Amino acid sequence: MRPRAPHKQQGVMLLEALIGILIFSIGILAMLGMQAIGMRATIDAKYRSEASYLANQVIGQMWVDRNNLGSYATTGPAYAPRDEWVAKVDATLPRNVADLTTTTPIITVAGQQVTVTVRWMRQGDDAVSQHVAIAQVVGAS
Repeated sequence: MRPRAPHKQQGVMLLEALIGILIFSIGILAMLGMQAIGMRATIDAKYRSEASYLANQVIGQMWVDRNNLGSYATTGPAYAPRDEWVAKVDATLPRNVADLTTTTPIITVAGQQVTVTVRWMRQGDDAVSQHVAIAQVVGAS
């Protein structure tokens, strides 16, 4: 009896299994990456929605209080309705704790035109995001 010659394809199945596991692992990592991107987009949309709501809220308040429109400017002296709104913005949106001036909301009043800038900074992010709303408050004195 002759000794058996080794097969030329010995170990091919093991190699195929390892390549299959590699491709599967890359697919799982890609899915995890897409999940992380999706979560970030959802959180960004939440903050944009809240910023829009807060800006519209203070503009609505200005419409009701048209006679004191100039008091809403953030460069002016203390004014209770504006200061309460600023505190609500600070409590709702994330801020840059190291430099609070970069995320403080800004209200400018030029005649009947009001510009509300709501700014926030996500934790671990270097960029400041903002929402700007411009309104004409007609009938203001």
